[in-house]
Amino acid sequence: MGADHASAAAAPVTPRLGQTAARGALVTMSGQACKILLQFGGIVVLARLLAPGDYGLLAMVTAVVGIGEVLRDFGLSSAAVQARSVSAQQRSNLFWINSAIGLVLALGVYAAAPAIAAFYDQPRLEPIAQALALTFLLNGLATQYRAQLNRDMRFGRLAAVDVGGQAVGLALGVTLALRGHGYWALVGQQLGQIAATLLMLVVASGGWRPGLPRRGAGMGLFLRYGSSLMGTQLITYLSRNIDALIIGQRFGADMLGLYNRAYQLLMLPLNQINAPATSIALPVLSRLHDDSERYGRFLLHGQALMLHVIIAIFAFACAQAEPLIVLVLGPQWAPAVPIFQLLALAGVFQGASSASYWVFLSKGLTGSHLRFTLCSRVLVIAGIVVGAQWGVHGVAIAFSAGIALAWLWALAWLRGSGAPVGAMFGNALRLMLAYGLCGLASAQASAQLAASLAARLAVGTAAMAAALLLLVALWPAFRRSVADILRSRALLGSR
Repeated sequence: MGADHASAAAAPVTPRLGQTAARGALVTMSGQACKILLQFGGIVVLARLLAPGDYGLLAMVTAVVGIGEVLRDFGLSSAAVQARSVSAQQRSNLFWINSAIGLVLALGVYAAAPAIAAFYDQPRLEPIAQALALTFLLNGLATQYRAQLNRDMRFGRLAAVDVGGQAVGLALGVTLALRGHGYWALVGQQLGQIAATLLMLVVASGGWRPGLPRRGAGMGLFLRYGSSLMGTQLITYLSRNIDALIIGQRFGADMLGLYNRAYQLLMLPLNQINAPATSIALPVLSRLHDDSERYGRFLLHGQALMLHVIIAIFAFACAQAEPLIVLVLGPQWAPAVPIFQLLALAGVFQGASSASYWVFLSKGLTGSHLRFTLCSRVLVIAGIVVGAQWGVHGVAIAFSAGIALAWLWALAWLRGSGAPVGAMFGNALRLMLAYGLCGLASAQASAQLAASLAARLAVGTAAMAAALLLLVALWPAFRRSVADILRSRALLGSR
């Protein structure tokens, strides 16, 4: 975003910026904890009320129409957040651009519903696609409301909106499932959540109303930044959803339902940590652009804070996948266990890649990010296509391997950016090794010392905690990293 980014870099860095980030992190993560509880509760309840095929039908549609969400945003939400200032007219213009794109996509998806059903040879998909078309318009209307709250660092309001919207959607979905509406419960959950979120964003924004669109408001910088970012997001979306397209088309709704639940269990913690972490990190890092020392410290600390949580969760979940999935979701979901374990590796490397994404965006390197994504994600897509020859497990292995290679490639790509690439690699590798050892101890202890699923989970949890304490005592570098995380508020406040 060129000149606009330069202005952002020139903005004074106040001593309270780190304190704002620290407060935002606390509020946002508290909100995310509530969202995770709601999502997890929804997964548990709905998984016991619905069949794998119900989830498979919805996943077939969302794999195709979800690409419209990338086009609908057009990268303009991030463009608005990254800019140093957004005038009232620019904000109004951005609102109308996102809304117009959302309307066009809604009409396009509605018209394409018969073709989507024909692609999968599933007539039931046509009304599902037509109903979900409304989400594009609703999300288009909501985009700039959310972006402005993010720009203003109103993290408490954003957290309240997200939690409230999710609660409404879950309540509607469970109600429909209890009444025997099958996959329509999942459709209703999505529509209810998006509609409620839009209404709450309007209220949280203080009653802002967009003015009429006008020329001459200086939109070129936003559009150039957004288009580059959209291209990156589009390719990323394709690489993350080509697996669902292939599985749904080749292996049917039931198998896609199992894969989709495993994938959603993977994305549940990943999305709820990555998204708020990026919301906090991006505006702060954009303002620290010219202060390389503080930029590096904030980046590394944010990366470590996020990875401690992500890798610990996936290490434990991978080690205890069978008792967790069977006890929580029910025995009908047991075939999803090995799929989840394979995908958990992708979750670790995807989390590690987030810091590189922050660097690309905070330094205005959207063009470079687009080129990198074109190169790396094409390889991921090709790997998934080849892996599909060995079934669903082959797809999961190819996806995880591709994400791991993309993480390493991103670090190499950013060597000349001024970011502390070597320290970013060391940060992530240290935590992967530490929590990997903890997960291994958990898996071995539960397998050797317990028989029932509940006992295996209890033994595995104790072994994981014991291994973590042992590593803290014996590994000085890991101990320092844990201590820094425990002092996060003080450390950020000094930055």
